[in-house]
Amino acid sequence: MQPRIRLVLADDHGMVRKGIREYLETDPRMEIVGEAIDGEQALEMARAMAPDVVLLDVQMPRLNGIETARRIRAEKLPCAILMVSAYDDDPYVMSALQAGANGYVLKTAAPADLIKAVMTVRAGRLALDEGLTQILARTLSPGGPPQAEVSPRELEVLRLIAQGQSNKAIAARLDISDRTVQGHIANIFEKLSASSRTEAVMIGIRLGLIPQE
Repeated sequence: MQPRIRLVLADDHGMVRKGIREYLETDPRMEIVGEAIDGEQALEMARAMAPDVVLLDVQMPRLNGIETARRIRAEKLPCAILMVSAYDDDPYVMSALQAGANGYVLKTAAPADLIKAVMTVRAGRLALDEGLTQILARTLSPGGPPQAEVSPRELEVLRLIAQGQSNKAIAARLDISDRTVQGHIANIFEKLSASSRTEAVMIGIRLGLIPQE
C-alpha cells in the first residue's frame, strides 16, 4: 500500500476547514496531519510536521497565504503548496504563483477537482482551476505568435517544465547537460516573450504547445 499524502490545511474559518477536510478525507490516500488558523501557524506546522502538501487560504491573519508560501520556499521546506481561495482575481493568482505556489484552486471547486489538484501538486506539476488557466494564459500572453518557432527539443523542455521538473531532472531525462538545458530555457523565454517558468508554461498552454491538465 502506498503511504498516504500528508497534508496541512490552513484557513482562518473553522467551517471552511471542516468542509475542505471532509472533502479530502473521502479519499483514503489523504491524511490531514495539521490544521492552522493563520499563516504563522501554517509555517510552524510546515517546519515541524514535514507535510507533503500545504493548503493555504490567501487571506489569513498574522501572515497571509502568499507570504506564507514565500517563506516556505525561502526556507526550502520540502512540501508542495496549493492555494485554496475564494479569490479568482489575476493579481492574487499571479502573486501566489510568483511566491512559489504549485497550484491555485477556488473554494467553489468540486471535491474531485480539489483532490485532483492535491495529487497534481504532490506529483510536482502545476495545478490550476480550468477557468483560471484560461484567464491567466490570456493575461500572460504577448498577444501574438512566438517571435520564432519553438524547436522540438525546446518543446520537450517546455513540457517538462510544465510537469514541475528541475533543470537537473530535465538534463537527466533528455541526456543533455545542465548548461544546455539553461540555454534551451533562455531560448524559450525569448521566443515566447516570457520572463519566468510559470509565464512560459501559461503562454505555452494558450498557444497549444502544452496540453492542459
